[in-house]
Amino acid sequence: MKDKFFIDTNIFIYSFDKTSPVKMLKAQSIISQALEKNNGFISTQVIQEFANVATRKFINPMKPKDLRIYMDEVLFPLYSVFPSFELLGKSLEIHERYKYSFYDSMIVAAAIISGSNILLSEDLKDKQKIEGITILNPFLS
Repeated sequence: MKDKFFIDTNIFIYSFDKTSPVKMLKAQSIISQALEKNNGFISTQVIQEFANVATRKFINPMKPKDLRIYMDEVLFPLYSVFPSFELLGKSLEIHERYKYSFYDSMIVAAAIISGSNILLSEDLKDKQKIEGITILNPFLS
C-alpha cells in the first residue's frame, strides 16, 4: 500500500488473535508495512484502547513491561495524532453528519487530521468516503 493510512485499534488487537489466524496474519502484515514504509498512523485513542484490551481482555493479558515494549517498538513510531481542540471539533462534526458514535467519530477525525487517504477498520462502513479518506475493511476479500 503506497497511500498514507490510519490504523484503527482492531487491527492491533487482531495481530495477537491466534483464534483468527487469517486476520492475525493480515493485521501483522499491515502493521509491519506501516513501520517499514513509515506510512501508517495512529492516535492517542488507538493506544489507549489497545492498552485496555491487551491488559484486560486478551486470553493471556499482556504484562505492563511487555505492553511498554510493544508501545516503544510498534505504537509510538506510528503515533501522529494527539489530543487537540481541532480533533474534538472535527469529531463532533463527523458524529453529527455521519451518525457514527463519538468514539468512532474520533477515529475518523484522527485519520483525516493525520493526512491519511485510507482508514483501515473492521468496525466502520467499508468503502465510505469522508473528507478525503476512504474507509476500508482490510479483512474483506
